[in-house]
Amino acid sequence: TQSSTVTSTQVPDEFDRNVPRICGVCGDKATGFHFNAMTCEGCKGFFRRSMKRKASFTCPFNGSCTITKDNRRHCQACRLKRCLDIGMMKEFILTDEEVQRKKELIQRRKDEEAQREAQKPRLSEEQRSIIDTLVDAHHKTYDDSYSDFSRFRPPVREGPVTRSASRAASLHSLSDASSDSFSHSSESGDRKMNLSSLLMMYQEQGLSSSPDSKEDEGTSLSMLPHLADLVSYSIQKVIGFAKTIPGFRELTAEDQIALLKSSAIEVIMLRSNQSFSLEDMSWSCGGPEFKYCVNDVTKAGHSLELLEPLVKFQVGLKKLNLHEEEHVLLMAICLLSPDRPGVQDHERVEALQDRISEVLQAYIRAHHPGGRLLYAKMIQKLADLRNLNEEHSKQYRSLSFQPEHSMQLTPLVLEVFGGQVT
Repeated sequence: TQSSTVTSTQVPDEFDRNVPRICGVCGDKATGFHFNAMTCEGCKGFFRRSMKRKASFTCPFNGSCTITKDNRRHCQACRLKRCLDIGMMKEFILTDEEVQRKKELIQRRKDEEAQREAQKPRLSEEQRSIIDTLVDAHHKTYDDSYSDFSRFRPPVREGPVTRSASRAASLHSLSDASSDSFSHSSESGDRKMNLSSLLMMYQEQGLSSSPDSKEDEGTSLSMLPHLADLVSYSIQKVIGFAKTIPGFRELTAEDQIALLKSSAIEVIMLRSNQSFSLEDMSWSCGGPEFKYCVNDVTKAGHSLELLEPLVKFQVGLKKLNLHEEEHVLLMAICLLSPDRPGVQDHERVEALQDRISEVLQAYIRAHHPGGRLLYAKMIQKLADLRNLNEEHSKQYRSLSFQPEHSMQLTPLVLEVFGGQVT
């Protein structure tokens, strides 16, 4: 058989990748299988020429010359005999016409590949720049080490919040109305932290605050203080992200505020998908104490009318396996919805949203193989978010009407979620 012919040569372990491949005829470095045997380019050419010329050689010695790289030209007869001994076959030699056809086929394939490459969808420099800006902004406003979570009022999962727990947490509370931690200058320290001033002076800073002088009353909603701080923190991060969206800063302050007030909870829900786990349907944000399940959120005053569709939304979004670029573009599209209540310059906001939508579609075409329906599925997720937003508003209103609960919220949460924009 062919294999026995090849392996009976003096080239051991010819197929072992770690052994250097050597020519079965002369021992030179082989370049691959040629005419059914492992040979060098020299012996390949010699065998082809000999067969085409139907050459007949005679050994000047006794017909048993040892062929080496250095002496292979000395005895053509023994070299050709060696070629045949290791299994080289003239039937494998192509005619001149076949060689030409093969060359043409190879060239045609190269041309077709080059044409396919040229026709591949590509992002323009401007589109790539928008994506880079948003990804960078997301990295700066989403800390996946969740190290700041330990600065919120602590999560309490059983029983009412005790006075001592509230007092211990007040050191890092975000609910202090006179906090100046988001101001550029210390003289604005007496100004109430609000959405408008955050927009005007947004600056990434740590979360520090003077201890709250008020005594917090115990409440049955044991997770409310912690989750209120978490949401307040997230709103600040959403504002930081929004400010980097191309064109957002050029909108009027009123339109910026209207967009943020209406979309904040939706963008927070989108962001939180990064920490959501399909394995146990929970959000893992660092250590075990910052792992949140549905039950935890019920202890902050939300019912299953919100939480069941929220979990369903998170599962569906996670299963889309979005690239990070798609994730941040979706957040920007969500933020730039022209039909939000209170938006004045609809056309301008819509033009900004359309530009980001085009970037997302171009990105999917260029970088997400098999993503033909992905854009439509992502836009459907924005519709799901509207319903979640509506239910959240309903439940938030009910919560905020109870003073013992609304006092646990931060001024920023009260401002962003409280009241309709007119």
